[in-house]
Amino acid sequence: MQTTLRLGSLAVLVAASIASVAHAQAPAPAASAASAVRTEKNMSLALANQIAAEAVAACAANGYNVAATVVDRAGTVRAVQRADNAGPHTLASSERKAWTSASSKAPTQAMMEGSQKNPGGANLVYLPGVLLLGGGVPVKSGNEVIGAVGVGGAPGGHLDEQCANAAIDKVKGLL
Repeated sequence: MQTTLRLGSLAVLVAASIASVAHAQAPAPAASAASAVRTEKNMSLALANQIAAEAVAACAANGYNVAATVVDRAGTVRAVQRADNAGPHTLASSERKAWTSASSKAPTQAMMEGSQKNPGGANLVYLPGVLLLGGGVPVKSGNEVIGAVGVGGAPGGHLDEQCANAAIDKVKGLL
């Protein structure tokens, strides 16, 4: 009788242990539908084209022949414009500035200045695609970065940035 009692107790303990292990290994409850799918703002092609055109026009008004590239929040090119006399290098520089700004959600002029003051930040130049020159500016809708504009070709990154900011100011009401 005592052996039967011990075996019965042992069986209950084993069953309880198996149940607790199974419960501990059970997958976590699935995320709710509301948190599993995100909603993000993105700019339209029309807005991207308008920003690029405004940036080129702002620089042209100051006598600078530039290219302007607008990327979406993922850094994918949405629009490019190049002034008639802009050098061929301006296309690559404007695209890299826009990508860097969208990726970091920060103006590239500020990033460049920060990397000059911080030895660790200087290593950013070794990341593929990053260009730490002024002229890349995030495009925001409220507080959310929805893309960036990069300008290349003015005689200084600070001037490229002025043109980018002027373009964003022109379309502020659409953001």
